[in-house]
Amino acid sequence: MTANVSGLSVREIAKEAYTYGFPMVDNYRIQHSYFIDKNNPQYKGDWNQTHSIARVFTPADTTIQTPNSDTPYTMLGADLRAEPLVLTVPPIEAGRYYSLQFVDGYTYDYAYVGSRTTGNAGGKYLLAGPGWNGDKPQGIDEVIRSATDFSFVIYRTQLFAPADIDNVTRIQAGYTAEPLSAFEGKSAATATPTDFITPLTPDEQKTSPKFFQILNFVLKFAPVLPDEKELRDRFATIGIGPDGHFDPDTMSKETLHAVKDGMADAWAELTTFQKEKLNTGRVTSGQLFGTHAELKNNYLYRMAGSVLGIYGNVAAEAMYPVIATDSSGAPLTGAGTYTLRFGPGQLPPVNSFWSITMYKMPESLLVANSIDRYLINSPMLPSLVPDPDGGYTIHIQNRSPGIGYESNWLPAPEGPFQMILRLYWPTEEALNGTWNGPQAVRS
Repeated sequence: MTANVSGLSVREIAKEAYTYGFPMVDNYRIQHSYFIDKNNPQYKGDWNQTHSIARVFTPADTTIQTPNSDTPYTMLGADLRAEPLVLTVPPIEAGRYYSLQFVDGYTYDYAYVGSRTTGNAGGKYLLAGPGWNGDKPQGIDEVIRSATDFSFVIYRTQLFAPADIDNVTRIQAGYTAEPLSAFEGKSAATATPTDFITPLTPDEQKTSPKFFQILNFVLKFAPVLPDEKELRDRFATIGIGPDGHFDPDTMSKETLHAVKDGMADAWAELTTFQKEKLNTGRVTSGQLFGTHAELKNNYLYRMAGSVLGIYGNVAAEAMYPVIATDSSGAPLTGAGTYTLRFGPGQLPPVNSFWSITMYKMPESLLVANSIDRYLINSPMLPSLVPDPDGGYTIHIQNRSPGIGYESNWLPAPEGPFQMILRLYWPTEEALNGTWNGPQAVRS
């Protein structure tokens, strides 16, 4: 750490670096649990292999906050240091939504393969890291480049109904990954072995200055983006960077206090942003996700996206209107009863499907309940009871609304909650704001 950096400067830089680095550190926590820590109950398997989950997520899935429960996932943790990977996507029948979302170590959504972008005919895609400078090999449809050495590919495959799971499983079996050398029949390249460090818990990430030690490790695999050199140089003045020596145990009491204040400042700014911008609709969830160029170095937005729903899609792929308050502006709680009504012709406008999912707060996790229902979505419409005018009313409450209403019941927890309305492959009417979602009305 540079000796002439003042306490105030340390606080300001720590706040800036925390806002910048939170998505990266939380992404590392998740990938560590999925692909490194074999003792973690959420462990999926090794790097560079596809790992499919032949079911939708339930309250037992606790690693990723705000998970969807519509599309069984396939996960691929990509270590691209040695060589690229060839990803094969099988042909998928028309009318079934699927997507491959490519997320780099910064948590930018940098590419998509799927129904919206490439269609359902299948194909082969080369995923390359920042150190690869080759040409597109024969037999490859597209080269996709990650800005970081480690990347994450999240596959979503639509499940129409519980009885449809065998069809989804067959599709998932066709999602494969192999090194480029294997695809071309050449000798494999190898990367230098890495001693992965133990991540912090979600609670520790909020307050422990050791957060920045994790960030320093993660930055070793994230080459400096051209427009961020000045920013990263500023972080380096307090020991934050791939070669930094940030050590809370050797800091003066004053410096350590400034670092902790900076972390608290970042959370305070996020809380204000959420209350004044997100909860009021002045900023939509779709603005929190995208490519580096699309987010325009808005690190507060990137942090908000990671805190509220890490790995969210870009708006063109999916929209996530959040319902956190009732029509009077009061926070939602299981102590109350609510209705959500879609009037005639006012169901969410999508090219694929929509869902509304319940989350207990502040954990942002699915809610266990007596009927094992975590969402209501468009494939369920035939089982819902319509209103006399053809609209649909959804009952939101902790206890059963009674016989005759349970078909339209979305169970809530006893305490605070929020709901997320997902629109997969939204139409222009949703994207341009012509369509507005319903409000929760306390009854």
